[in-house]
Amino acid sequence: ERGVGCRGMRTRRRTGGVRCGGGVPQRRRGLVQRRAQLKDEVHVLKRDDLVEYISQGCRPKEEWRIGTEHEKFAFRLSDRKRADYSDIRQMLNKLCKEFSWDPIMEGENIIGATLEGQSVTLEPGGQLELSGAPLRTLQETCAETQSHLHQMKSIAAEQGIAFLGLGFDPSSTFPECPMMPKNRYNIMKAYMPTRGNLGHDMMFRSCTIQVNLDFESEEDMVRKARASLALQPVATALFANSPLKEGKLTGYQSYRRRVWDDVDPDRCGYLPWIFEEGFGFERYVDYALSVPMYFVYRNGRYIDVSGQSFGDFMKGNLSALPGEVATMKDWEDHLTTIFPEIRLKRFLEMRGADGGPWDMICALPAFWVGLLYDEQALGEAEELVSSWTAKDRLLMQQNVAKEGLKLKCVGGGGAPTTMQELAKEVLRISAGGLERRGYNEVDFLDKLNCIAGRGQSQAEDLMSKYTNLWNGNIDPIFVTQYGL
Repeated sequence: ERGVGCRGMRTRRRTGGVRCGGGVPQRRRGLVQRRAQLKDEVHVLKRDDLVEYISQGCRPKEEWRIGTEHEKFAFRLSDRKRADYSDIRQMLNKLCKEFSWDPIMEGENIIGATLEGQSVTLEPGGQLELSGAPLRTLQETCAETQSHLHQMKSIAAEQGIAFLGLGFDPSSTFPECPMMPKNRYNIMKAYMPTRGNLGHDMMFRSCTIQVNLDFESEEDMVRKARASLALQPVATALFANSPLKEGKLTGYQSYRRRVWDDVDPDRCGYLPWIFEEGFGFERYVDYALSVPMYFVYRNGRYIDVSGQSFGDFMKGNLSALPGEVATMKDWEDHLTTIFPEIRLKRFLEMRGADGGPWDMICALPAFWVGLLYDEQALGEAEELVSSWTAKDRLLMQQNVAKEGLKLKCVGGGGAPTTMQELAKEVLRISAGGLERRGYNEVDFLDKLNCIAGRGQSQAEDLMSKYTNLWNGNIDPIFVTQYGL
């Protein structure tokens, strides 16, 4: 933690506010110090504290890193059913034993593993996620991905389990999905249906690729947030890879993206106010404070406070925890329960892509690093989207899941174009940014350039195979480990 936030705010150093004089007896000084400690322990968070927390994520450019996250489905080859917790527990234990990872436990259950800044964790339905270490180059990111997939696939093969790199489960019904023994997911599972119709689909039947990127200042964050939110539909179109549900075509290229439109309007989706005057750390904090809570973590257990206000928690007014006030760790937890297309914490998360194979896992960070980590590329991206109206942006957000690269939209200068042509231009900008970084990273865009050049997404390839080669039978997906 740095002592100075990126807007010049200094981290407060609390000392208890008591200065002991030389004439005060030792026992009295001890009581005063203990009271000071207790005062620190019940420090009441203010809005400025929450803003400062996010502002402390600012980093000079030389410290910018790339953090890639990717999820995958685990299926048993014997019956084409999702791997349950007993299967996954065995895989995690082997990962720790054979590759020297450290276990993550919740009670007596292993729910993940960590190694050198990486973590393997479980999504609600047993989707396995690698949260990669903060790395400097895309070569390092792709090597990390390949190492992880080698380890997991070798372990899984011994158990007759295969991984699918898709954005949505192509076969399982919701009742057929397993449930992982993580208490926070019990709370979310119960609350989701009160806010939307597809929350359980998001939790149990979707997978994504994400990248986490740094910013230098509040101004830099705002520029990156606006450019990336405007261009998120381009990523969705290029990475579309979820046309199937329960063995049938859905009519969407990215059904995963469609699901997010009906999960929870309080915490999900498109944030148009990011483009409004005055957006910054404070505006995002106000948004996060408006999002109802899910849980509070205390003494090794998750307490259900779903629907209640974090602002009330800061005042000690939660009915489930009367008199107890929020800590900064509670704020950090709360920020993880907000799911917009881009998410601000102490870095920016790009959240618009479907899960996919290893080369697409490498391509997602390449796409965004090229656009956002080079000043010229960021300026070109800003110029490209500068004439888009709120209606233009909304049209893309609302229709890209179904139409993908075929979507009619606007491009530079607001001129009519297609998502395919827009994607080509965005990839040109990204390639220029990667070239100027000087790490020989441009080749990581090859798969995306191929998709944009053909005008056909992974989803459309899968739809063609399903219809013309497989005659509506999805078994070949499992035989070929489609997607990984």
